[in-house]
Amino acid sequence: MDDMAYLLPIIWIGLLGTAVALYVILDGFDLGIGILFPFSPEDEDRDVMMNSVAPFWDGNETWLILGGGGLFVAFPPAYGVIMSGFYLPIIVMLLALVFRGVAFEFRWVAKPNHRFWDIAFAGGSIVAAFMQGVILGGLLLGLPVSDGMFAGGMLDWLQPFPLFVGLATVGGYALLGATWLVMRTTGEVAANARDQARVLLFAVLVGMAIVSLWTPLSETRVWDRWFTLPNFLYLSPIPLLTAAAALVVWRGLISDRDTSPFVGTVALFLLGFIGLAVSTLPYLVPPAMTIWDAAAHPSSQAFMLVGTVIMLPVILAYTAFVYWTFRGKVRPGEGYH
Repeated sequence: MDDMAYLLPIIWIGLLGTAVALYVILDGFDLGIGILFPFSPEDEDRDVMMNSVAPFWDGNETWLILGGGGLFVAFPPAYGVIMSGFYLPIIVMLLALVFRGVAFEFRWVAKPNHRFWDIAFAGGSIVAAFMQGVILGGLLLGLPVSDGMFAGGMLDWLQPFPLFVGLATVGGYALLGATWLVMRTTGEVAANARDQARVLLFAVLVGMAIVSLWTPLSETRVWDRWFTLPNFLYLSPIPLLTAAAALVVWRGLISDRDTSPFVGTVALFLLGFIGLAVSTLPYLVPPAMTIWDAAAHPSSQAFMLVGTVIMLPVILAYTAFVYWTFRGKVRPGEGYH
């Protein structure tokens, strides 16, 4: 295999993995705040919750666009199969994100009659998070592919495992949102979030354990990747570090620390993401299409890589600038709007 044809898909899958990981973490906590909305009945508390993410939420979704666009330009056959296999969940997810964004803006101008937009914000967040988990679960199970095209049905994703991963994703985003509120807010909002995070941490760990067992027991390729020697020894640090990250979150929650619960939760997500990558790669569409099978022509990948390498540092710098500018605690009455 030509060196460029071999290396470029690896570079692109690294870029796409980075974009997806950043999206899950950055948009995950503001989706989590929407998921927690129904559990905060006080209007003033909801204002503080939304104000804590107001400067960031729309910019966070940049990474979803980069991930989807990058998949299209770098791995078009995989894009076609994934879009065909998950057409309905993807459309529902995008509509939920649009409805949630509209609700975010309209809530402020509709005051004091904004209950509908509160429901829309919470519902859009929950539906978007659930559908993202369903897509992930369906990908882990694999898609039927024939002659480079999707060979299944429109509702193949409607199975117990993808639905469970969808529920687990909702819980994970809620944990991210709760620990974000612990870090960024004060008073009753922070206290309630700390209590919620303790329960959610347990639920997330149970969900991660079930997914970690369900996947290898249902897919031989995943079992062979994790539980054969010497792979088992090489990969054993991942669950050990996951347990350590969970301990950091728990200790931070019970010792009234503000930052460590969120940092530990981010570490949990990153370790879970690494575990999923270990289970799946080099397949981009398991079990039929590797990153090299799905790669665009090297000239196309190289051309698009130039623009990505130029723009990615700009996006990262802008993101860092915004988070630095709006650092610190958000208190009642303060906000971006």
